[in-house]
Amino acid sequence: MKLTRLTELRKQKKWTMQETADQLGIAKSTYAGYESGYRQPSLDSLIKLADIMNTSIDYLLNRTDDPRSPDDQKMVLLDDSSQPPDWEIRIDGAAATEDELHDFLAFVRTKRQLRQ
Repeated sequence: MKLTRLTELRKQKKWTMQETADQLGIAKSTYAGYESGYRQPSLDSLIKLADIMNTSIDYLLNRTDDPRSPDDQKMVLLDDSSQPPDWEIRIDGAAATEDELHDFLAFVRTKRQLRQ
């Protein structure tokens, strides 16, 4: 199993192999083996890799194309510039329309202003 995304993620962070290995507490040659596929990380190392790269283990293992960490996946951003989500929002069993979502945002914003 070659962790093909490791190199890409490391370069996005502008880290050298040595810097990445130091964060993991391993030798540079061990980390280089992870990137090349010559070595397999232990479960503990895989967890550390996902943590320092701020992604999920599933992304590292090519089981998902969503690079977000599990904590980021739990967050839903609702604002006027948001694209419609890939999932459906249901209220009382019925799908919310785009207009209803805009009304919801306006309601929450107004209520927040009144609290101040």
